[in-house]
Amino acid sequence: MADRTLRGSRMVSFSMETSQNVVPSERQTVVYVCPQEHRIELPFSIEADIPATWECRCGGEALLLDGKAPDRKAVKPPRTHWDMLLERRSIPELEELLEERLTFLRQSRGEKPAKRSA
Repeated sequence: MADRTLRGSRMVSFSMETSQNVVPSERQTVVYVCPQEHRIELPFSIEADIPATWECRCGGEALLLDGKAPDRKAVKPPRTHWDMLLERRSIPELEELLEERLTFLRQSRGEKPAKRSA
């Protein structure tokens, strides 16, 4: 038969556990300051690893007060479509393809070919 002590209780609304004999861990307050001089004070456990940066409410990156700035990793610039195209084709090849395409479009419109100057 089902346990009747749980039936009808509001398990979602509150915990059945008590705070008796519970000892919270020791805390330390850590201060971060962002470039706009916003000050952020956060409690951390004594045993926690403290991050060197924290995201500020303004969206900036706050640094640990009296802490050294973290080492930045070298970031490769993202490859653009143009960069990838230049890996496959040279500029003269691209100019030739462009001219072929423009000629095709002009002919489809019924225009006469453009005269090229040397």
